[in-house]
Amino acid sequence: MRKPRSTLITTAGVAFAAVMGLMLPLTGPFAGRAEAAPTGIRVSDGRVVEANGNDFVMRGVNHAHAWYPDRTGSIADIAAKGANTVRVVLSSGDRWTRTTASEVSALVGQCKANKVICVLEVHDTTGYGEDGAATTLDRAADYWISVQDALRGQEDYVVVNIGNEPFGNNNHGEWTNATKNAIGKLRDAGFSHALMVDAPNWGQDWSGTMRDNAASVFASDPDRNTVFSVHMYGVYDTATEVRDYLNHFVGNGLPVVVGEFGDRHSDGNPDEDAIMATAQSLGIGYLGWSWSGNGGGVEYLDMVNSFDANSLTAWGDRIFNGRDGIAATSKTATVYGGGGGPGTGTGTGTAPNGYPYCVDGGSSDPDGDGWGWENSRSCVVPGGPADG
Repeated sequence: MRKPRSTLITTAGVAFAAVMGLMLPLTGPFAGRAEAAPTGIRVSDGRVVEANGNDFVMRGVNHAHAWYPDRTGSIADIAAKGANTVRVVLSSGDRWTRTTASEVSALVGQCKANKVICVLEVHDTTGYGEDGAATTLDRAADYWISVQDALRGQEDYVVVNIGNEPFGNNNHGEWTNATKNAIGKLRDAGFSHALMVDAPNWGQDWSGTMRDNAASVFASDPDRNTVFSVHMYGVYDTATEVRDYLNHFVGNGLPVVVGEFGDRHSDGNPDEDAIMATAQSLGIGYLGWSWSGNGGGVEYLDMVNSFDANSLTAWGDRIFNGRDGIAATSKTATVYGGGGGPGTGTGTGTAPNGYPYCVDGGSSDPDGDGWGWENSRSCVVPGGPADG
């Protein structure tokens, strides 16, 4: 199994180590307590749904709030581009300046005001075991408990991503128990939110640790409300690798999202077309890295130049406006009154006019009228003229 470098660097006056790593495996049925009561965002039958049972398919990007706390307009700018979710970088104070409870409350308020779901994550765990500055998932859980008052009653709007890329390439076998323990600690503290857990190997799970142990981790959550997040960079440079990994989760009834990915990277060239197309065909979420502020040689991962929403980079244009992109496939959460219309189709399920959505999007629609033909019947292209 190859082992790419882990080098995503972000800056806030100084270059900060941020993201990366390496690849890939789960299992089936779960015994034990039934799913949690329908409160807020939750997992049902392997899908991420809202309290009303409607699928919620994340379409969004990451924003480095912890390093750029003055960029208070970024969430609104991201929402204006069509995203339905923003993954927000926080700090527990173990590595960077602590994100306070009042900041957390303000961030949630910004997400709600702009009708996006907040995925809040502690970044200080990045690369634990390999990066000596990183902290543990247990410490991240302590942080969440310390800001719990800011999150009470926000289950409809917030997903708690316990810790970013919580293990590097060393001791990644410890991921399973550490993740179970962190989930248990938060549930014991009274958190009923959907929880998100990142893969080891700098998020890329090249070792298959998350894939192989996801079923037992999911079963360990008394609320059965944990979502798995893989980060796709150089490890996922072919469509086969992307499809095999994501299909393994879906096929085993386990909820998965692509919590980070880019269109290129120093550890290899990720296949962003396959990542977006596969997520679209499976009806699962993706969150691109990142809005703006990358440095240390990976500035190409910025979606806009210098936090200017009117200055899209090539990567930004691709993820927002390209095929299977955010503008065409994002659907606003129903808690905000979303529920269909142009630009909001998910590519799975049924369009407002009663016809199924086309899985292959625009490839099924050569004349551009918004109608396609798949499985021997008409289908509606998500976000096209017929999707309304």
